Amino acid sequence: MRDRVGIGWRPDLAVGIWSNLDRIDLVEVVADDLFAPAAAPELRAIETLAAQVPVVLHGVSLGLASAAPVQASRVEAMARVVGAIRPELWSEHLAFVRADGVEIGHLAAPPRTDASIEGTARNVERVAAIVGSKPVLENVATLLDPPGSRYDEPAWVTQVMRAAGTSLLLDLNNLYANAVNFGHDPVDFLARLPLESVSLVHLAGGSWVASKSGERRLLDDHLHAVPDVVYALLTELGRRA
Repeated sequence: MRDRVGIGWRPDLAVGIWSNLDRIDLVEVVADDLFAPAAAPELRAIETLAAQVPVVLHGVSLGLASAAPVQASRVEAMARVVGAIRPELWSEHLAFVRADGVEIGHLAAPPRTDASIEGTARNVERVAAIVGSKPVLENVATLLDPPGSRYDEPAWVTQVMRAAGTSLLLDLNNLYANAVNFGHDPVDFLARLPLESVSLVHLAGGSWVASKSGERRLLDDHLHAVPDVVYALLTELGRRA
C-alpha cells in the first residue's frame, strides 16, 4: 500500500474537510468525543464521512499502559463507536490516566517496568475481546522521566509491542520532545524503536515551557506548527523503514 497523508478531524475544520475530500487520504477522529449520548449528531456525521473517505479512530482516555485493568464502561463505549464508524483501525496511547479510583486527567507515561509491560498486554487483550480488534498503540510525550523505571523508553516500547502483539502509532513530535527533554539523540532514539511495527505516524508541534527554577522542557501541545526537526525525523524514518 502506498503511503497516505491524513488530517485530524476538528469541528472547526469540518467545512474545509468536506470540501476537499478528493485531496485527503484519510481522516483521524478522536473517538472519545463520540462516547456521550449528546454526541449522537456528530457520530452520525462521522458515519457519513466514513462512507466517503477512510477514517481511523483515536482514543485518548482508556489508560491501557497500566497494571490496573482498563475501565469496562470506556471500552464498551469505544466498541459502540467502532461498531458505528467501522474505521480502518483504531488507536490508543501508551499511557495511564487513572488508578485506584483516582483520575489524573492526563496522558501520563507509566513507570517502564515489567509490570507495566504485562499490564498493557493484558489490557490490550481485554479491549480486543470487546471491541473486536486490537488498538494501534502510540508513544506519549512526558515532562517527567517516570520514576521506578527499569527500561528506557525505546526498550520499553519494543517490549510492549512484542507482548501486546499490535502495531505502533509513532508520534515523531512526542519522540523528539522526550529526546530533548531527557538528553537523548532523537535519531538514535528512532533507530532503537521497532520500526517494522509502525503503521501510522503523527506529526505535530509544541512549545517550550519553563519552571520557576528556569529549567526548560519541550511541551507537546499540538498548538504549534510542526518544526523542521520533526520533518527531518520523518525523512529519517522513511529512509530506515
